Amino acid sequence: MIAETAQYSDPSKVQDIPGKVYLSELMGALSYALDLTEGLPPGHCLRACWIGTQIAIELCLDDEALSDTFFTILLKDAGCSSNAARIYELYDNDDLSVKADFYTVNNQSLVQVTKFVWSHLAPHAPIREKLSRLVHLAVNGNELQDEVVSARCQRGAAIAKRMGFNDRVAEAINGLNEHWNGNGRPNRLSGSVIPLQSRIALLAQVTEIFYSAGGPAQALKEVYQRSGTWFDPRLVTALSRAAGKPGFWSTLKSTNLEKTVMSLEPASHAMEVDDQQIDIIAEAFAEVIDSKSPFTSGHSDRVAIFADAIAAELGFSPARRRWLRRIALLHDIGKLGVSNAILDKPGKLTDEEWTSIRRHPVYSRSILERISIFASLAPVAGAHHERLDGRGYPDGISADQISIETRVITTADVFDALTADRPYRKAMSLEQAMEILEKDRGTAIDGDCLDALKRAIENSGGALLNSDH
Repeated sequence: MIAETAQYSDPSKVQDIPGKVYLSELMGALSYALDLTEGLPPGHCLRACWIGTQIAIELCLDDEALSDTFFTILLKDAGCSSNAARIYELYDNDDLSVKADFYTVNNQSLVQVTKFVWSHLAPHAPIREKLSRLVHLAVNGNELQDEVVSARCQRGAAIAKRMGFNDRVAEAINGLNEHWNGNGRPNRLSGSVIPLQSRIALLAQVTEIFYSAGGPAQALKEVYQRSGTWFDPRLVTALSRAAGKPGFWSTLKSTNLEKTVMSLEPASHAMEVDDQQIDIIAEAFAEVIDSKSPFTSGHSDRVAIFADAIAAELGFSPARRRWLRRIALLHDIGKLGVSNAILDKPGKLTDEEWTSIRRHPVYSRSILERISIFASLAPVAGAHHERLDGRGYPDGISADQISIETRVITTADVFDALTADRPYRKAMSLEQAMEILEKDRGTAIDGDCLDALKRAIENSGGALLNSDH
């Protein structure tokens, strides 16, 4: 990979991946992105993985089952972005806060559910509209909940399979919201029919959420109250034993939590990833990113295609183009932390909403910095909204601090944004998009990159714009 962010004048220096890269490291770091889109505190998935793995150890599971538990929990929220737009549509409210707050609701309590819905439903709408939405949710509640949960679980299972995980992990992710008493979703499974890893993951998830909200006592109180309804009583007993051991709760607050959790992966099942697997994982997470909003569907994939075409015209080597494509696929991973109330808003954004939007490159950079193989290229993703004239964001850096990789991705990103539908306008024609890019030549857009994009489109006979991707 590129050892240092390449300078504009030299697009040829590429080094091999340093050392071994394990799947657990990739999934552990990328789980922070899943925490973002659920509105949960950073590290939620890692803490849940610690809790769930301790339960599995108390059950004396073998290495294969322990490995399945480990990856099920790290990937349990892989499909979470697929229902964000629908939740925003139903509630007319910030999907991140709706999701995060709903985790603390016992959805088998009519009182709790009613209070939650009323307090979160269309907070800025007239009372008549709010009542109308409430009636709609009340009449169609079961069907709508099935729809939202099913979209999340099925998409998560499909993404796990795409990344190469086995059927057991995929089925466990699909069964995450099933309850011991058969009142869960989406398939109303009950008892031991629910995959064991699903049962452990749900228990670990709820334990972590209430631990983060109120500490160990609150977490155990909620777990005990739901034993036999939500949770397998045998697993609750195992959790109780694990929770009584020294270090169980303190580890969740440790600054070395990520390293500690990674050490729990059974050595006999530790999986080293190669270049092909890294490509697949980047593509799969691009799908997670683009599922957040109907207006970003396919965006990351198209940016990667345009960036690769520009890089080819600029003479990048195949190895360097491969790394650039991966970063292009993941450049918007920080958008998982932006509410759909902003991403899908048809009108002008407020100053506060713009502030939220401007955070997403920072999120992208911080997530990618956690992955050793992406760390040196994380600044590329973090700078894709910077401008040559210094008027971009988040840091306001200018031309001499903006690498050629960033310039390529910025050009590809802006071009796709102009030629795709947005909530506030229809897609522009190629001619309109090029006219705008030309106006930004030398201020926001690098001239050489823009010329390379034009050549790539011309050389492809327009196929670059019409590829089925």
